[in-house]
Amino acid sequence: MHRAVCVWMRVTLPWSGEESERVKGALKKKPMSLRRKRAIVGYLFISPFILGFLLFILQPLATSLRMSFSNVSLGGEAGFSMDYTGIDNYTRAFTVDPDFNRLLVDSLKDVLINAPSIIIFSLIAAVLLNRKFPGRGFVRAIFFMPVVLTSGVVLGLESQNSLLAGMSQLQTAETNTSVTSFAQNVLLGSFTDVGSGIVGFVLNIIDHFYDIVVAAGIQTVVFLSALQSINPSIYESADIEGCTAWEKFWKITMPMVSPMILVNWIYTIVDRFIRSDNQLMVKILNAAGVTLEYGYSSAMAWVYCVAMLLIIGVSVWAISKVVYYYD
Repeated sequence: MHRAVCVWMRVTLPWSGEESERVKGALKKKPMSLRRKRAIVGYLFISPFILGFLLFILQPLATSLRMSFSNVSLGGEAGFSMDYTGIDNYTRAFTVDPDFNRLLVDSLKDVLINAPSIIIFSLIAAVLLNRKFPGRGFVRAIFFMPVVLTSGVVLGLESQNSLLAGMSQLQTAETNTSVTSFAQNVLLGSFTDVGSGIVGFVLNIIDHFYDIVVAAGIQTVVFLSALQSINPSIYESADIEGCTAWEKFWKITMPMVSPMILVNWIYTIVDRFIRSDNQLMVKILNAAGVTLEYGYSSAMAWVYCVAMLLIIGVSVWAISKVVYYYD
């Protein structure tokens, strides 16, 4: 049809060759696709973060990287001076410091064990909260309450209250003694053929169940929004075809929410790495704020950051293979 219009214009309209070519080029130009429009809208949404990163974060990151290869001393015109020492700070972290390697391994193990548990629990909770039942809004608010109670000012007030802190420690000790020890005796005695490694993995999840519930609030909300965006007619068609609930979950629900699995996985990894009770984060902050070893603190922070980025990169590459994107 475009060719017919161009032939008609060339025959009937007294335009010059240049004007005719310009009009034909405009006619041949394809309209912007929906995917490209969504990409432009997405970049507009993240543009404040990009500008903030370039203006306020990029320069401190570069300074921190320089500090990791230097011996930093306070004083001077800029407030501190840096003497280049090469990889001495990194050598100290891996070969001299007796705690860094252990804390780094513990942090990686915590992420690899608890992050999948958080994702699975949040998905199950979102599926249950997405069902229609009386008082659903109230139950959702109650379920999200731990996120509010463990954030910002509320968490600070709780940590400064010695009575609450003592009660929390006592309750944690009693829980670990009564539940975990009993579970170890029963499971290790009953499932000797399964293997102590699998039993230990399950017991570790039980030990950290409270942390998993508290850390799963944001992920549950994200999964819940993804579930509500699924067209109900898809489930109605599946019901007509005689699909079971299990088949609908794996054939409809999982593919539709799979992009949010990737989002929640990245959020969970970052959240586990930088949480306030992370012993390696405490060590890095103490090296900078207490002993004033800014160079050594920067080196440990960069090693920790690179480890986190490696886990994110490998996991994103693996999860992206099974993510289903739909328009």
